[in-house]
Amino acid sequence: MTLTDLVAPNAVVPALKVNNKKQAIQELASRAAELTGQSEKATLEILLQREKLGSTAVGNGVAIPHGKLPKLGRLFGLFARLHKTIDFEALDNRPVDLIFLLLAPESAGADHLKALARVARQLRDPEIARRLRESSDADALYAVLAMPPASTAA
Repeated sequence: MTLTDLVAPNAVVPALKVNNKKQAIQELASRAAELTGQSEKATLEILLQREKLGSTAVGNGVAIPHGKLPKLGRLFGLFARLHKTIDFEALDNRPVDLIFLLLAPESAGADHLKALARVARQLRDPEIARRLRESSDADALYAVLAMPPASTAA
């Protein structure tokens, strides 16, 4: 299973220009709302509420903001590589440049957690993170997201 099960090619942003964490979350909420037909305001509120519980930056320059929306029909992912790194209040104090937004239906239960774990596992893979940072455009980024994690590759 790959991350492209969660992300459509049109949900990949190759060079998101933002200056801080809040602006990044606002931009991602806006793009997610466009692609899912959900309310941008509701999406943003869910993401900011989750962020108040603790940063969703998982270390090594990666953040995985996430939340559940009542009217969402299925798991939805959006990947963005930032134009420049930003402080995301990560536990390792490293700035973030790779963000994977994950939205789930309220009824998703364990599927939401499984997807979150899969995203974290993939993006923590040093080879995948390196390739994402080196990819030149959305198509190249999508191809990297389609790669199986190294731990499961034959």
